[in-house]
Amino acid sequence: MAANNATGEKFDVARFIDERPVGAREYFLLAIVSVILFLDGFDMYFLGKILPAIAEGLGGTPVDMQPVVNYQQIGMAIGAFIMPPLADRIGRKPVLALCLAGFGSLSLWAAFSDGFSMLSVLRGISGVFFSAMLPVGLAFLSEATPKARRALFMSIALVCFSGGNLGSGVMVAWFLEDIGWEGFFIIGGAVPLLALLLLLMVRESLAFRVNRNPADPRIPAQIRALDPQTPIPAGAVFHMGDQDEVSPLGPLAMFGKRYLPQTVLLFALCFFSLGNIALLANWLATFMHELAGLPIETFAFYMIIGYFGGAAGTLIMGWLMDRMNPYWLITGYFLVDAAAIFMIGQVPPQTAVAFVAALIVWNFCQVGGQTGINNMATLAYPPEMRSSGLGWAGGFGRLGGIVFPALGGQALVLGLSLPAIMSITAVPALMIAALVFALGVVNGGKIGGRSKTAPAAH
Repeated sequence: MAANNATGEKFDVARFIDERPVGAREYFLLAIVSVILFLDGFDMYFLGKILPAIAEGLGGTPVDMQPVVNYQQIGMAIGAFIMPPLADRIGRKPVLALCLAGFGSLSLWAAFSDGFSMLSVLRGISGVFFSAMLPVGLAFLSEATPKARRALFMSIALVCFSGGNLGSGVMVAWFLEDIGWEGFFIIGGAVPLLALLLLLMVRESLAFRVNRNPADPRIPAQIRALDPQTPIPAGAVFHMGDQDEVSPLGPLAMFGKRYLPQTVLLFALCFFSLGNIALLANWLATFMHELAGLPIETFAFYMIIGYFGGAAGTLIMGWLMDRMNPYWLITGYFLVDAAAIFMIGQVPPQTAVAFVAALIVWNFCQVGGQTGINNMATLAYPPEMRSSGLGWAGGFGRLGGIVFPALGGQALVLGLSLPAIMSITAVPALMIAALVFALGVVNGGKIGGRSKTAPAAH
């Protein structure tokens, strides 16, 4: 299928994957990665929705939760820099299993926290593990999916990541009084431990194995398992299409001449994008509760409605990325995102229809735009640095996730009004749009930049 069998010398694994029809194995892996990202999204986002309830339960005020938020973001930054390179070295499956076991166990422990200090430490260590699930999971999925469906499948998985956000919102709206804040940590810990069984049902990434060791004897066996009819010549040399030769620098190659401009711009836009997401995920419910008098449960219900805007934005982004210039598409998303954030601060939440409409547009653009950034960052680097590329870009984003939520807490301390806070928060969205536009110019409108090498023989 994908090999030139006349010579018996080379077998193009990338072409083999891309020319395969999407079948049961691809859908099964999509389902497993989607479940894992759903759990990741649940654990990552429920904290902000119940922040005032946790503070009250521990005998404090929402401002006392600022160390918890900060430690979580610090842990996520550390994990984003450490775990993805580990996945590029030892494999996608073992790192996903480590992360599920790590944040599952620590979330269970956090349910028994007796103070803000204990919760801060546990949440900080948890962040090391759940921040890596997204880049490693997306790398795993992208490497197994044919190119024609790659962006769409990644977008579907990201909808499920956002679905974890929705799931936590549903639980807050209907079950917070019944299970208390501790119940969220128990559920967020027990289910990921059960999900470890799912990873036993899939094989390691074929692209990862080829890039790590083309002579790995498991490669032909895995190819035959995928397609028993594909002839593999004796002594075949397995390679990944026309990608550049695997660099001995590993992930550090992204700072070389070939990738440096792209890397700098990706890191910068992720700093602002994930910083803004962390700010609003951790503090928006509190802003609405403290500054606009909106009950936590009511805001959670509004966010459930807003989630469907995010799901639509994600799926439309995935569909359009395969059909038009992705950079101009993402730029447009974030320009509208800035306008929606500004309007959330101007429309009184008691004006339910207009306020929910602003939330829907904001979710559509922010979640869909971040999906575009994640897809772009995942596909911008070759397999040997794919997890690291998205992970380290996310790591810089997590640094923004430390700075921005800290500023959100200070906004409460300083007594800024809701319109002022949301107007300031709209500015980073404009900066993201400008950075994505610049990246599109640098890369000539092509994800990963202009081709530097001639196509290899097959």
